[in-house]
Amino acid sequence: MLVIGGGFGGLQAAKHLATASVDLTIVDRRNFHLFQPLTYQVATGALSPGEVAYPLRAIFRRHSNVRVQMAEVTAFDLEGRRVHLAETSLPYDTLIVAGGSHYSYFGHDDWSRYAPEVKSLESALATRARLLSAFEAAEAEPNPDRRRALLTFVVVGAGPTGVEMAGQIGELARGTLRGEFRSIDSGESRVLLIETSDRVLTSFPPSLSSKAARSLESLGVTPLLQRTVVDIDEESVTVAAPDGSSTATSTVRDAAAALALAAMK
Repeated sequence: MLVIGGGFGGLQAAKHLATASVDLTIVDRRNFHLFQPLTYQVATGALSPGEVAYPLRAIFRRHSNVRVQMAEVTAFDLEGRRVHLAETSLPYDTLIVAGGSHYSYFGHDDWSRYAPEVKSLESALATRARLLSAFEAAEAEPNPDRRRALLTFVVVGAGPTGVEMAGQIGELARGTLRGEFRSIDSGESRVLLIETSDRVLTSFPPSLSSKAARSLESLGVTPLLQRTVVDIDEESVTVAAPDGSSTATSTVRDAAAALALAAMK
């Protein structure tokens, strides 16, 4: 039996099958299970990578019938009942495919180079480096306008992922890093949360949305509601609003996965 993917779906399937009389192989591009709901905390430095990633082999250490193979699936031969990997292939009698999902930029995949996702460990670490580098660059920047741009962070999408990400950036700027610099006050950072709807967390009751919005504002996050992002480049986010505007920033964060998940429901 083959299980493709060591995420939530694949892991749960494998854990239930591990006690059965079957030989089970788990195939994943990584040799660890990643708890994706907390990758945003890795991105903001609140958690270390080891706190959200756990080795798959350690999970199944006591199950001698379970084997983990780190590889990437390249093709499926359904008639021949084989899964092709980069350098080999594996036979199967029963196949479970739980390969996860892809980030959606809603037809603007070119934005990914400026607004990367935070659903993988690698992207979370890269985002953390970008966030901290923005503060360091602002500390060394003599031009006040440029410094203000470096201290402006944009999160697109006020679903659960976007709200959590924006709040964590606000806590980072106004809590963790406060008083660490000499030329800048990290607490003066701007965190803009852009949402096309008229409230944050639209999948929750309005009362909870209002409470979340107040909590965000207390952290220095400014929700920009009923705005639509129409373009993102290296230094700006263009937002379609009643008057239209372009917000200059050198660090652009995109939480579009929250919108993608909402659109798929």
